[in-house]
Amino acid sequence: MSKFDEMITVVPRKILFNDEKNKFNGFLDKNTVKGQEIFDTLSKFEVKRRGDMEEDPSFKQLISYCLLENENDELLVYERLTGGGESRLHGQSSIGVGGHMNDVKGAESINEVLRVNAQRELEEEVGLSESKSQNLAYIGFINDDTNEVGEVHLGVVFKIHVNSNDVEAMETDTLRIKWVDQSKIEDYDEFETWSALILQAVK
Repeated sequence: MSKFDEMITVVPRKILFNDEKNKFNGFLDKNTVKGQEIFDTLSKFEVKRRGDMEEDPSFKQLISYCLLENENDELLVYERLTGGGESRLHGQSSIGVGGHMNDVKGAESINEVLRVNAQRELEEEVGLSESKSQNLAYIGFINDDTNEVGEVHLGVVFKIHVNSNDVEAMETDTLRIKWVDQSKIEDYDEFETWSALILQAVK
């Protein structure tokens, strides 16, 4: 199946941002009023074909975006290599492991849909089993409407503490990973937009 035929979760922008009253750019903490109001709209998600959504800014595709911290308080950074799926992001570094979300049959809440999708991506991308991702914590959203990729996506941001021995790049043709002391990151230009915005917001 082509990636464009994947059925993904999306929320109409009009609902998500309450007719633009709740629109934002950058990282939005879950504990803000706006963050809570946006979270409350996620249960109104629809399931659409990815290919139809990639250039339709009237919908926001929900993306899990997991920040990994190891036992030395270092942050996982990975570089997207040319074998990866999103050509618009090749060559850029990222701190977010994740991807598009799918509907979860039988899920009892939006929390379950978000968690199941985030855990699946952690296992697929960096080999972190579900049993090792139980301390996954939702921390907020990331949004950037200033470019064509960001305009059609909304990141649901999670943070998880892991043992670095439990993490490895599963697809070495698409990802190269390393652990970095966040306080030593000074140049944000090498990072994709979402990562740069989070690094500047979450010190």
